[in-house]
Amino acid sequence: MNTGPQPVFRALSDPTRREILLHLSRESLAISEISERFGITRTAINKHLTILEEGGLIRSETIGRERRKSLSPEPLRSAFEWLGFFEHFWDAKLADLQREIAKDMKEQEGKSK
Repeated sequence: MNTGPQPVFRALSDPTRREILLHLSRESLAISEISERFGITRTAINKHLTILEEGGLIRSETIGRERRKSLSPEPLRSAFEWLGFFEHFWDAKLADLQREIAKDMKEQEGKSK
């Protein structure tokens, strides 16, 4: 069942979860290592990790007695593609802004002569 980008957006909506993803993009980490970096309880970290796992953005691997988390960036593609649909709106607005700035600059040049 493909749920689209919604679980990814939910996972990305929290700044702590985004920062966790940045850490995991550099190396796999145990839950204890993650909680040390954030100064919050393991319970709070576990809640964030659960949401990241639901979004498919991280995976777990058991090594010995440790469960290590690592980044799984593939689901970001669905969010990126969804946002990409709206790119033409941004491009049009930026082009409008650029035209207005150029127009204002010409007007200012005319006034200074």
